[in-house]
Amino acid sequence: MNKLYIAKDINFRMKKLSNSKSLEAQFLVLIISILVISCGKNNASRATGWDINSKKGGFQYNIDYEDQETGPGLVFIEGGTFTKGQVQDDVMHDWNNTPTRQHVMSFYIDETEVTNIMYLEYLDWLKMVFPQDNPQYKQIYEGALPDTLVWRNQLGYVEELTTNYLRHPAYAEYPVVGVNWLQAVQFAEWRTDRVNEFLLEREAYIEKDVRYGINQVEGGQVDANSTFNTRAYQKNPAATYGGKIDSIAGKKGKIKDTISVYAGVDKGLLLPSYRLPTETEWEYAALALVGDRAYNAYRGKKKYPWSGEYTRSSDRRTEGDQLANFKLGEGDYGGIAGWSDDGADITIQVKAYPPNDFGVYDMAGNVAEWVSDVYRPIVDDEANDFNYYRGNVYLKEIIGPDGKAEIIQPDQLVYDTLPNGKVLLKRIPGQLKQVPIDEEETFLRQNFNESDNRNFRDGDIESTRQFAGQLGSDDDTGDGRPESTKMYDAPTHPKVSKDQDGNIIRSKDRSNKRTSLITDEVRVYKGGSWKDRAYWLDPAQRRYLPQYIATDYIGFRCAMTRLGSKSKKKKSARHKRRG
Repeated sequence: MNKLYIAKDINFRMKKLSNSKSLEAQFLVLIISILVISCGKNNASRATGWDINSKKGGFQYNIDYEDQETGPGLVFIEGGTFTKGQVQDDVMHDWNNTPTRQHVMSFYIDETEVTNIMYLEYLDWLKMVFPQDNPQYKQIYEGALPDTLVWRNQLGYVEELTTNYLRHPAYAEYPVVGVNWLQAVQFAEWRTDRVNEFLLEREAYIEKDVRYGINQVEGGQVDANSTFNTRAYQKNPAATYGGKIDSIAGKKGKIKDTISVYAGVDKGLLLPSYRLPTETEWEYAALALVGDRAYNAYRGKKKYPWSGEYTRSSDRRTEGDQLANFKLGEGDYGGIAGWSDDGADITIQVKAYPPNDFGVYDMAGNVAEWVSDVYRPIVDDEANDFNYYRGNVYLKEIIGPDGKAEIIQPDQLVYDTLPNGKVLLKRIPGQLKQVPIDEEETFLRQNFNESDNRNFRDGDIESTRQFAGQLGSDDDTGDGRPESTKMYDAPTHPKVSKDQDGNIIRSKDRSNKRTSLITDEVRVYKGGSWKDRAYWLDPAQRRYLPQYIATDYIGFRCAMTRLGSKSKKKKSARHKRRG
């Protein structure tokens, strides 16, 4: 047997013996330790017989990698099969959540919704790195700000929330709202880089406290010319921190003055991206069917993230308490004060209610949540029933003349004006330049043939009844409207532009013959909120809004892909999990 595998098996047995206090067990631990050390000296490859990680050189690889680290704020969700969609009480009869059998890969999801204090940390970083006294950067910070005016009500007085909800300490642990889908995606990208920057610092690949100052010699803060990006670090590490990565390398980041060591993918240190969960992942995590499992079957149907058919607790200690924050009835957002009250009239601090069986909080009530999917009224399980997701847009990095991936510079900022007039930065300096994939990647492929797959099998030209040459070019439907807009007869999204004199021009589709709002720019949001009745607490329910719209009842949480094994626990005899 290969010595590498012997060493890992011995290491596993040694951990069990080390818990014993007997003299015999301690002696065995000593012997096993010697064996492990001697075994680790010669890690022979099963392909060539050559040594791996030899001090003389040759192939170097992290053969001691054990498991993916759980990122800050995340909870592990072991994947499996489940019934996605509405299984009972479809009183709306809109048929947009017909049950389908799906399999979900293991993943991680935020324990709670992203809170105001978490989002304020993001805003603080933007303000530090992109100073507001520089006109060039002013729109970066403004584009990330939540829309606090979502709290206004023409026939209600809640004006104090417009100035206090985001920043006042009283609401620090309340879920952030007023954030559109695009802003949520950019927060997740920022969070990925900050967490991986922390891991590099913790493991001494970069100097301590780099985020406060590039290094002690220069004494300057991280600025627009020296930001860290995970993908850029992996693709072109020497250009990270504005090309200063070698000067801030820690103990592991530098072997000699002239040799730098980077934590590439092969090290297994950096985490995958924080991102919005897919609709399938979110629904699976919300249902938490593990709590209704009986051996290899689920018991009955589950209507809410908790067990039972009612919104009140049946537990002896909390019997009668509401299990979520939602609208109880007409003019009733919290119940009668003092007893049946659910504790909130608007949102409420996270973790105010018990978690579900996965240990995830507020998957029903408080705020509804953005997920990453583009909305379509059907789930095409005939095309795919594995990790289902609609919204893939495949991009590739631009490779420069030096053969390295190009990085966006501070003087190359590109802004996008949203249909509602809000200006949003497309990519932050320090990130990689990307373009859609082309025939170089798609030629003779069977699994994908274009960059934008949002319309695949539903909304593209081939899906329409006007197919067979009646449409215009491959790029549009003959009248300049997108493919899905034509298929679902949706209005063209509003546009904001400026004339030659700098005056703002707002235009929108004024046709009264449109029959749908479904386009490539509408995104799914899941779960009931503080403004919703109990019907929407069902994890299967799905609604949608344009990705540039923000409200006072939609927030979000992040997810992360699980790399490696499906489970964190090894199966033992009779397929029972070790505790």
